[in-house]
Amino acid sequence: RTSQSHIDAATPMAEEEAASTSPGKDELRRLIVAAGEELRAARAGGDSGAGADVLARLLDLKQRYEALTGEEFRTKSVKRSRKEAAASGAAPSAAQPNPNPPKRAKQAKVDLGRFTPAADPMQLPPPASSFPPWAPRDFFRFEVLHTSRKPGSRARVGRIHTPHGVIETPCFVPVGTNGALKAVDERQGREAGTQLMFCNTYHLLVHPGPRVVAGAGGLHRFMNHEGPIITDSGGFQVFSLGETTEDDVAEMKRRKVREGNSASLLATGERGAVFRSYHDGTTIELTPESSVATQKQLASDIIIPLDELPPHGMSRERLHASVRLSHRWMARSLRAHLAEPRQQAMYGVVHGGTDEELRRESAEYLATLPFDGFAIGGSLGADRAEMLQLLRFLVPLLPADKPNHLLGIADPESSAAVVPLGI
Repeated sequence: RTSQSHIDAATPMAEEEAASTSPGKDELRRLIVAAGEELRAARAGGDSGAGADVLARLLDLKQRYEALTGEEFRTKSVKRSRKEAAASGAAPSAAQPNPNPPKRAKQAKVDLGRFTPAADPMQLPPPASSFPPWAPRDFFRFEVLHTSRKPGSRARVGRIHTPHGVIETPCFVPVGTNGALKAVDERQGREAGTQLMFCNTYHLLVHPGPRVVAGAGGLHRFMNHEGPIITDSGGFQVFSLGETTEDDVAEMKRRKVREGNSASLLATGERGAVFRSYHDGTTIELTPESSVATQKQLASDIIIPLDELPPHGMSRERLHASVRLSHRWMARSLRAHLAEPRQQAMYGVVHGGTDEELRRESAEYLATLPFDGFAIGGSLGADRAEMLQLLRFLVPLLPADKPNHLLGIADPESSAAVVPLGI
């Protein structure tokens, strides 16, 4: 009984002494990170004996951490702990990335002198007589199966025949930005009725790059996608990176580059545009010719010429100059495409904002060129009502024997509302 009393009396003292020497949460975190570095070094050196001892110590430290904090040690605190380990003199492991990587080197200056505006921003694009007349393609064909007989309706049912299958129109075209639909695999997309998929040239150009996609056998094999694919020129994303001016209204001013994002539009001019990649900071030129060349490597079924993205509400003078610039760029894109079609169709993009006179000018000019179809781009108005009013005016101006594609509209209500207008 005396002996037991002695032990009981001594226990609180022992616990107090142990507590005074037990490491706290921060110290345990530091010790765990240091042990992890030591374990990796031991394994890299092939020392299995030392590795086993370090592993046992690491597991013991983690158990003590969980007993102290009530939570499992997680790697989200590793960065902070590694800094503490480095401050205490622990050597970093070669197998572990540097917790404080050097900042990316400043980009070399780019010769932006090549991207100057045209001497005359209202310069007319090349005439239709400078292009060969449009001729039917053996790899691309559009047929109208039925036209609505309802008064005031321009709805039509058609088929677009492409090298990778038939597209029954009208249809909804989901966007697989970087070559994949978000949260939907190929089987689910096919079961949902996807007939035509849209992919963004800008994002694929930045990463993984057209050479990687071409090396995989083109977008279809890269994505393991069997159906038709349409790609854009990259212009929409590039011009959304530009800084706003007093002439730009709310729509453009809402396009703010997130803090820490290095993507930016560096210059634009008659030659094209130059921008900085958000992926690795490299400088990339986007011209009508390079956009087409990229889409040739992507090997989509339908491609889009380079055009400029003017915001809604800009001055009519700037909007008119933008339409003319887009026409000149699209003419260059078309020439590059016709030089090597590669079983791809090209759609011209009608611009002009909500200005009916400019929309008419754009539709009438593009209709004279040998495009295989037409897309309706640019700003479509401030709301759905303004968009529908514009389409009632514009669609009848487009060639009835060719397909049309309404860009950037995805909500179910608008998608249903535009079908009676002929989309």
